[in-house]
Amino acid sequence: MIITKLDIETIRQDFPILKRKVNGYPLVYLDNAATSQTPKQVIDVIVDYYTRYNANIHRGVHTLSQEATDAYENARIKVQNHINAVEPYEIIFTSGTTDSINLVANGFASFLKKGDELLVSAMEHHSNIVPWQMLCERTGAILKVIPMNLEGELLIEEYAKLLSSSTKLVVCNHVSNALGTINPIEKIISLAHEVGAAVLIDGAQAAPHIKIDVQKLNVDFYTISAHKICGPTGVGILYGKEEWLAKLPPYQGGGEMIAEVTFEKTTYADLPHKFEAGTPNICGGIAFGAALDYMNSLGYEAIASYEKGLLAYATKELTLIEGLKIYGTSEHKTSVISFNVKGIHPYDIGTILDKLGIAVRTGHHCAQPVMDYFKVPGTVRASFSFYNTKNEVDILVEGVKKTIQMLS
Repeated sequence: MIITKLDIETIRQDFPILKRKVNGYPLVYLDNAATSQTPKQVIDVIVDYYTRYNANIHRGVHTLSQEATDAYENARIKVQNHINAVEPYEIIFTSGTTDSINLVANGFASFLKKGDELLVSAMEHHSNIVPWQMLCERTGAILKVIPMNLEGELLIEEYAKLLSSSTKLVVCNHVSNALGTINPIEKIISLAHEVGAAVLIDGAQAAPHIKIDVQKLNVDFYTISAHKICGPTGVGILYGKEEWLAKLPPYQGGGEMIAEVTFEKTTYADLPHKFEAGTPNICGGIAFGAALDYMNSLGYEAIASYEKGLLAYATKELTLIEGLKIYGTSEHKTSVISFNVKGIHPYDIGTILDKLGIAVRTGHHCAQPVMDYFKVPGTVRASFSFYNTKNEVDILVEGVKKTIQMLS
């Protein structure tokens, strides 16, 4: 496939927020790993829903309900096609990646017994650690950690040694939110399946940068949050193989997830509705589909190529700053740079950068074990998207230099 070059200036016109000023300076938004910005093509879909056909779905024979149902279910098919799932009912709408992970963790409580083992990588977001700790406390299962090295890469040979017939589930992020590392999930999945373990991949940070093919990966569960991928907050998906979703018990009880209810017994609805109790984020789901349309209209190869160049440029320029150290130096990275400056707390850097209109993230990025490994309280994280520019990188670099002058 030919990579089409992105027209960045035209793309930036799609994002109204990029026109605003912060503290008198043009906004330089470099916090995309926390949440991406939303193009007007998606905003227009949200406005259209609430102004033309706002109604509850799956429950009404009237026109608005049917239109909303069709749009929502069409969004499910868009997600199915985007990640190449076999069936649309393998796509479960959730409130986001955290909700998706908890859904699976809750279900696995039915399968685990004392002494069973779960493997989790050393670079996970708290959302992919805490639910499994809670699950192990409930079941007596044991949580083991796949170690990493100073480059921010998982030690696959050590991972292979941890696997055994006792391993029931392996959970790992596709891309580290704290370091940007792209993990070798194909190998991780393959090795887990050799011992009969299931695999859940947290794809929240990968989805904005990498086109996912769940069939090619042969992954059992994969999660995505819409707000990382130019969509709205409060909606995401859990992909699960049909065989696994059929075995998992419902996560929540209520309307929509039932086939029949009496006071004596309830029978559950078929997939995907078994896991979608209550009124969902209808507008969010529809807008998620619009966001995927937008991303695919740009082309993931073009996005990856542009962001790779932006990452290389930013890495080169930041590395020239005396006393600046980058954490996460794997060759296989998305456009995330976590760094510290010797003798200056990351919070102070982030605060001064904000005064200059530059939005970065500071702290442990909900990945405290990663920070503990590097023996730092946190980092400054600059995360880039396809609508960022080299000029914005230059502004960041000058902002860091100015911060050092002020605080040294």
